[in-house]
Amino acid sequence: MSRWLVAGSAGKLGHDLVTVLAATPGADVVAAPRRVLDITDPEAVREAVDGCDVVVNCAAWTDVDGAEADEAGAFKVNAAGAANMAGACAQTRAVLVQVSTDYVFSGDASEPYRADTPVDPVNAYGRSKAAGEAAVRRILPDLGYIVRTAWLYGERGPSFVASILRAAAEREILDVVSDVTGQPTWSYPLAEQIVALGSGALAGGAEPGIYHGTASGSTTWYGLACAVFEQSGLDSTRIRAVTSENFARPARRPAFSVLDHSGWAQAGLTPMADWRGMLTEALGRPFFAELRGDLA
Repeated sequence: MSRWLVAGSAGKLGHDLVTVLAATPGADVVAAPRRVLDITDPEAVREAVDGCDVVVNCAAWTDVDGAEADEAGAFKVNAAGAANMAGACAQTRAVLVQVSTDYVFSGDASEPYRADTPVDPVNAYGRSKAAGEAAVRRILPDLGYIVRTAWLYGERGPSFVASILRAAAEREILDVVSDVTGQPTWSYPLAEQIVALGSGALAGGAEPGIYHGTASGSTTWYGLACAVFEQSGLDSTRIRAVTSENFARPARRPAFSVLDHSGWAQAGLTPMADWRGMLTEALGRPFFAELRGDLA
């Protein structure tokens, strides 16, 4: 029996991790939402980690624009919090899976970012997450696993896919950005991938390091919106392509967030499925099916 701690279990990915682990033979899962575990409290983290074999840190400051106004606050959670988790795992020799982001890169590339590409964040949120990665690698070099993800959608919290479906019921024409490219990733298969990675780490078959946990393939926000419409039986001509200049925000976003998946081979795992098939499966789940039903 292996004991898993999921910090940030109330979020999209954390919720799905708890669900996947509950159905995993030999796994005992401890769900730790923010109200139960504050990762900025070192003593609370040490108590929570004690007795666990694998710790998955999904807890994070995710308000990208808010981080521009309070970078210190973002660093307290995303950098110092990650360091607390790594330090506690180092004391007990637990495996740590630290969830990170494509925002550690500038988004100026034209080829998929490799795991070993030097980080170059362009906003406060990205800097805080890059600092968290660095802390895990420094403090826990032999038991630290970093999984970067991007464009995540799921049943908990806000997501682009859910927003598009809700907007379809409210507006005839939708303006969607067409000059930003990434990999739409459903949180449930990412949870399955992380559980497989953690299990591999316990078995000694997965090397510590950085892994890119995003769907295969790529598209734009406009392409994703059109796919949601088409798979929901809606007219995609209702979606109008615009540039990111139409949606000015405090924090600069990476324009290219495509990540390379070659690192999974060293863990004996295959990369995640193509984003289109992933979207099809997600839209058939009760949460999204209900949103689509509202459009009938």
